[in-house]
Amino acid sequence: MSSPDWPVLHLRVAADPDPGVLARVLERFQNLNVVPRRVLAEWATTGTLHVEVEICGVSETMLKLIAAKLGQVPSILDTHWHR
Repeated sequence: MSSPDWPVLHLRVAADPDPGVLARVLERFQNLNVVPRRVLAEWATTGTLHVEVEICGVSETMLKLIAAKLGQVPSILDTHWHR
């Protein structure tokens, strides 16, 4: 459930076709004991894996940190978040 203190945020990740990417993205939220509202993962025709995580209960500061940490993973091409 969202509230003004915990808005719904979206994390978007583009990655190489690595079978461990989805687990690496979701483990960041597992470590915080937070269950995403929605997770969508799909392969693009270019072979890139796109993952979108809709989350509440995490601050924007924490999501920025998560996106930055994920950006350091070699198989992840791009990460960004938005409200």
